[in-house]
Amino acid sequence: MNDPLRVQFSGPLARHAPDFRAELVARGYTPGSAAPLLQVAAQLSRWMQARDLNVADLTAERVREFFAQRRAKGLKCHISPRALGWLTERLAAEDLLPVPDPTPMSSRDELLARYRRYLMQERGLAEGTTTRYLTVARRFLAASPPDEHVGGVSAAAALAFVTAECAGKSTGWAGCVTVAVRSFLRFLHLDGLIAGPLAQAVLMPAQWRLSALPNATEPEAVAALLASCDPGTIAGRRGYAVLVVLARLGLRAGEVAALQLSDVGWRDGTLRVRGKGSRVDVLPLPADVGQAIGDYVRGGRPRQADGALFRRIGAPHGELEGCAVTNIVYRACDRAGLPRAGAHRLRHATATAMLNGGASLPQIAQVLRHTDLSTTAIYAKADRQALGMLARPWPGGAA
Repeated sequence: MNDPLRVQFSGPLARHAPDFRAELVARGYTPGSAAPLLQVAAQLSRWMQARDLNVADLTAERVREFFAQRRAKGLKCHISPRALGWLTERLAAEDLLPVPDPTPMSSRDELLARYRRYLMQERGLAEGTTTRYLTVARRFLAASPPDEHVGGVSAAAALAFVTAECAGKSTGWAGCVTVAVRSFLRFLHLDGLIAGPLAQAVLMPAQWRLSALPNATEPEAVAALLASCDPGTIAGRRGYAVLVVLARLGLRAGEVAALQLSDVGWRDGTLRVRGKGSRVDVLPLPADVGQAIGDYVRGGRPRQADGALFRRIGAPHGELEGCAVTNIVYRACDRAGLPRAGAHRLRHATATAMLNGGASLPQIAQVLRHTDLSTTAIYAKADRQALGMLARPWPGGAA
């Protein structure tokens, strides 16, 4: 019987063919899915041979040229350098690829690099928050004077940028943009690039805390989401475990994605959670949550993979991101015939269920890991029937 991985190589990459096969197997590719990637690698090797190129000549520009010719031939599959990302990563790990000449950073890039160090080292912000602040700062600079005139940034320019960015957006998004702009202006002042503390001139948009009601998923809907997962498939076992963790422990999507296999305390029944602000908490692991995680680990999670607890099903078996956790909830809603709801709705469901069960707000705050009890106060309004008793009659009777 033919082995799909026995792809014939010739040219400068031929002697690395066994390593390429081992690399794809280690990344979780099946023989059928690895064979097309090996064929592209073999074609690249023959292309290099025809041009008298060695492995040391395989620059990023050469790889782009190879795939440009594939597209010019009308090919529809594997026409992007991403198709050989695994190959270049393998060769780079062995120091076989040429080291690209460092491109000089522009003054704007140097400024953003300093801002990144300020956020990470002096402010101690998480990677996701830092990335969001940098994105806003990059857009702010693009709308500002050239690099050499950063000192000319004015309060009017900052206000104009915030107004343009927040037009037609939610108050939550407006608050995020405003906070990021104020942070960047504060950094520019500390760095000596602007004379005054312009951050004080950018006012926060009006937001009334606790004005809304918590938007929680009903217990019947949570049960329907869990029942929609097929325990006979890997995707079903992973989806069920993710949903149980969200619904029972009230974790955020990013916190579920950040869980590591080593965070599960199988012997002492605990779960270590990395939350906002680099905070680490150890939570009790309920029996049903531990059972769901155990079923996934034994019957779906790649055995050779360490690190992240929840991983991609298809190769390469990389770790999930927060958006992937949200997509798991979306797909469960589709299967259950429910309107799509994000992962945070299950966090609200956890708090509401605890409140209905007689838990106090401090107890709910402890489970949700709120550092400020006022954040938990919104769940004091979860009982809408009780709120109705507080409502005063409309003057003049019913409308």
